[in-house]
Amino acid sequence: MKQLTAMLSAPKTAAPPAVFARQRPRYAEKLIEASLLAAALLTILTTLGIVYALFRETISFLGEVPLTDFLFGTEWHPLFNPPAYGVLPLVTGTLAVTGIALIVAVPLGVGSAIYLSEYASKRTRKTIKPILETLAGVPTVVFGFFALTLVTPFLRDIGINVDVFNGLSGGLVVGILVVPTIASIAEDALSAVPSGLREASYGLGATKYQTSTKVIVPAALSGIVAGVVLGASRAVGETMVVLLAAGQRPNLTFDMREPVETMTAFIAATGKGDIPTGSIDYKTIFAVGALLFVMTFVLNMLSNFIVGRFREEYE
Repeated sequence: MKQLTAMLSAPKTAAPPAVFARQRPRYAEKLIEASLLAAALLTILTTLGIVYALFRETISFLGEVPLTDFLFGTEWHPLFNPPAYGVLPLVTGTLAVTGIALIVAVPLGVGSAIYLSEYASKRTRKTIKPILETLAGVPTVVFGFFALTLVTPFLRDIGINVDVFNGLSGGLVVGILVVPTIASIAEDALSAVPSGLREASYGLGATKYQTSTKVIVPAALSGIVAGVVLGASRAVGETMVVLLAAGQRPNLTFDMREPVETMTAFIAATGKGDIPTGSIDYKTIFAVGALLFVMTFVLNMLSNFIVGRFREEYE
């Protein structure tokens, strides 16, 4: 009897649950994980390859042309005799065209985003947003001919005395080109704001306009600013519009009625010419490209900083 009682009172060991049972290795998941890792590494290697290709020739170029002369020189005609390698006219033209583009793109892009997020009905949003995003798929060479054949004559018709090739029409059309980028990112940021903020604002008696401008826009400000910075990067790197519409005259001026040459236009125009490989003229393409790479990299880093620094998190 004592033995039976001891056996009944002894603790029982529970069987291991099925979830802890040894499972067979899932080779498909391992293959997918390896493929994703390879894709990430390929992107990194591609970026490193671009940096190497640019800066290898740039360092060789700076061995023949002093860095101060390159960055602060006011004349740029590397293919003339005597040559001049001051990149400041190209930087000035690039920044001026980008400034005009942002003057056009920021109000249109942010305004479109606010309308789509706060005012438009679902049916209207489904109609307008795809059309707006289709604008980003139009080839940039089409925008270039649009600026040359329609925008420049229109500026002349309204009394603005512009040359056939001018920075003003190029900047205006680049601004139209950048609108979808800013509008899409800003609309995503506005839509991500919790609806509770809207309801609280309406509960306090605010109108839709007051709610949109004083509650929703400040809450999504980091995303909107990030969209603007990315739009600026897109404008800085635009090539075909400025190549066709703005001209190819490296002019150190902020009068955009005159022809100007941007950094991308110089790279595109010179790269297709008959320039001996390894010559100093050939290396100027890489030097300008490296400077452009640094400028867009700084803009992208600024965008990431703004998003991380001013991001609003809601529970």
